[in-house]
Amino acid sequence: MNEELVNALKEVLADSYSLYFKAKGYHWNVEGIHFVQFHDLFGEIADDVYSATDPLAEYIRAQKAYAPFKMSRFLEMSSVRETEISTDCHSMLMDLLLATDQIIVCVNRAFALANSANEQGIANFLAERDAEHKKWAWQLRSSLKD
Repeated sequence: MNEELVNALKEVLADSYSLYFKAKGYHWNVEGIHFVQFHDLFGEIADDVYSATDPLAEYIRAQKAYAPFKMSRFLEMSSVRETEISTDCHSMLMDLLLATDQIIVCVNRAFALANSANEQGIANFLAERDAEHKKWAWQLRSSLKD
C-alpha cells in the first residue's frame, strides 16, 4: 500500500463529497431571475462530482486501504469548507468557484503521487477529474462576469 497516495485519494474523496453537497444544496435553494440557468448548472456540477466518488473509493480499496464513509470524517479531511450562503446566485457561484479551485489543487497533488507511483489507472482517472473541475471553474468564472 502506498500510504501517501491513499491519503491523497481520501482527501480527494472528502473534497468531492463536500463539493457535491455544496453544489446540490445550491441547486435546491437558488432563486432569482437566473434560477433555471443556475439550478441546471449547480445540478450538473453536483451530478458530475458525485459520479466520481465511487471510483475514488474503489481506487482506495484497490490500494488495500479502507475508504472513509462517515460524514464527520469527510468534514475533518476536506479542504472544502462549509459556508452559510443565502439564495444569492453571485455568492453561490463565488463559493463554488473557490471550492472547485481547491479541489483542483487536491486532485493535482494526488495525480502527482499516482504518476510517481506508476499507478496509471489512478493517474488517468485523476487527470480526467482535473479536466472536469477546470471546465466547471471556467463555467463558474464566466457566469460571474457582468
